[in-house]
Amino acid sequence: MRPADQFESLAAQHRDRVYREMVRVCGGRDDAEDALAEALINAYRAIDTLEDPAAFRSWLAAIGRRVCGRMKRREALRPVFALSAEGGKEIDLEDPQPTAAERAWEGELKGCLQQALDSLPDENRRAFVLFELEQMSLEEAAAAEQVSLPAFKSRLHRARLRLREAIETTVCAPSL
Repeated sequence: MRPADQFESLAAQHRDRVYREMVRVCGGRDDAEDALAEALINAYRAIDTLEDPAAFRSWLAAIGRRVCGRMKRREALRPVFALSAEGGKEIDLEDPQPTAAERAWEGELKGCLQQALDSLPDENRRAFVLFELEQMSLEEAAAAEQVSLPAFKSRLHRARLRLREAIETTVCAPSL
């Protein structure tokens, strides 16, 4: 059976999981619904390029992540388009360059987060990086680590707990 013939059943089977991932990636339910709808349309158009129907969920999620990225870029450009719609009126814009204090704070925050990440055991750090930073699906990340899905989820859970604890208590505690 061709993938195009299976599309409806594959989409119905994986829609909810991909939607939950889109909520996380896009940052909200409304954007996630829009991203999923667009991802399904794009997936339907390109279904003949899908070689393995078993990979449908990760393939659809990857399409959805790209859609979310495009939506975020469009949203970031919205003020520019609004300015051009003003008919060329001169508008006083704030300087987009961060202040020295903002740069220092950002650098301190990045250092704090990196220190917290470095404090994790290797297997937990790798799990966090693969899933949260490289945005692999749980299945893809578990396969990359060559562990079962439950084992990978456990590693990711422990990584999140330890990161939260490190950030809240020790690593980034304000100095008195």
